[in-house]
Amino acid sequence: MKSAAVFGIEAHPIDIEVDLHSGGSDRDFVTVGLPDAAVRESRERIKSALVHSGFGYPAKAVTINLAPANIRKEGASFDLPMALGVLGAMGVFRNHIAREPFDPMIVGELSLDGRIRPVRGALSIAVCARRQGIPHLIVPTENAHEAAVVEGVKVYPADNLADVVRLLGNADFAVPCQVPPRVRADEGKENALDFRDVRGQASAKRALEVAAAGVHNALMIGPPGSGKTMLAKRLCTILPLLTFPEALETTQVHSVAGVLPPGAGLLIERPYRSPHHAVSDAGLIGGGSGTPKPGEVSLAHNGILFLDELPEFSRHVLELLRQPLEDGQVSLARSNMSLIFPARVMLVCAMNPCPCGFWGDASRECRCTGAIIQRYLGKISGPLLDRIDIQIDVPAVPYQDLRSKNEGASSSEMRQRVEATRAIQLARGFYNAYIPPARLREVCALDAAGERTLELAIRKMALSARAHDRILKVARTVADLGRSERVEAKHLAEAVQYRSLDRGWGA
Repeated sequence: MKSAAVFGIEAHPIDIEVDLHSGGSDRDFVTVGLPDAAVRESRERIKSALVHSGFGYPAKAVTINLAPANIRKEGASFDLPMALGVLGAMGVFRNHIAREPFDPMIVGELSLDGRIRPVRGALSIAVCARRQGIPHLIVPTENAHEAAVVEGVKVYPADNLADVVRLLGNADFAVPCQVPPRVRADEGKENALDFRDVRGQASAKRALEVAAAGVHNALMIGPPGSGKTMLAKRLCTILPLLTFPEALETTQVHSVAGVLPPGAGLLIERPYRSPHHAVSDAGLIGGGSGTPKPGEVSLAHNGILFLDELPEFSRHVLELLRQPLEDGQVSLARSNMSLIFPARVMLVCAMNPCPCGFWGDASRECRCTGAIIQRYLGKISGPLLDRIDIQIDVPAVPYQDLRSKNEGASSSEMRQRVEATRAIQLARGFYNAYIPPARLREVCALDAAGERTLELAIRKMALSARAHDRILKVARTVADLGRSERVEAKHLAEAVQYRSLDRGWGA
């Protein structure tokens, strides 16, 4: 029997060999090929499932080999192909004849009564089947839609062991799963989030539109109740839908992490992840015992990672973000394997200006001393702050803005501008946040006025070389939003305005 094991977001083919031999008893059930505890425990599930499904259990010793033997096998997804291998060794499929070869890849976890439970990584397994030239795949019913999005592979859903046996015995009459239509999650909803819900904050909305248009990281600083979280939650509503390659990779990450909803197909909307500030290293970056699993930064791949109350996160955890933000991926090295998870995210952060939240607020008194404020702000290191392109002030909303009837631009209007701006960037081959260093001077060419503006900003604010590059990239996005072919001084001035909080920050 053919199956697959998932490592990272990739699946690798596994061959399952079963031998029944005399000289032992039905209590002898040995699994070899580096199985973990869950795989070894499958013998009890397999025995019970075979008996309750009406096939009985052989009165012989069973030896199962999972090849190749040098790859560690984890999880219960091998239950179903192992059980079918036992049935094959018993001669159940001996008289099977089909019009075309039918040797499918099979995955599934067995219940004691023979029902089949869903597994992680079904989409990656379908991609593996296509890569191996295997045209047929049998998966649990709950995983069928996600696996069916892979072209060139016929996916057959299975509810229980008996159904799979009938399918293998009558393959000519099997009906593969149909690919579900792609629809927006908020389609038809009247109360979907919209930027019109946020009163005032015109400058913050403009900054977030720039960030969304160029896939720039952003930091919002303001007192409690000023609307930072509301703005962040609505940022996804102005992002373009996932392209098919992006959707495939994003869905793979969610599939191997086991967070894809049952029966879900290909994701269409960009993910939005907002972990609690008590999140661990492995929870944010990925890892854990056994085979490493993707963390929040990978689950936000091609979408938004929102960190609310940024200074409340452990500084050590925040520093782990530096490499993913720079490289767009997480590299996890273990003694027996090295895995790479994609992590190209748009980082959006929010924080108060001080522990009490009212430093600089004209209407409320701040109770924090200068030393307390510096210690609070010092939790955000300079290197991490350097990787945040846009830093914006989100002040308290005045009463007249709260009661104003001027709703501002809707998310739909803003999304249209963002999509048009991203189309300009894709014509160059990359989003502005990811302009290659070798192309930066060409794409962000400046005139004399622009050179003077940038030089003054760099000297006055003592910005780093990385901040210099990020100012140019943000200025390029501002120019693209304005349909300008060149980066002008006014575009640079707006980009520099988004870096004004760099002075005196960090450690």
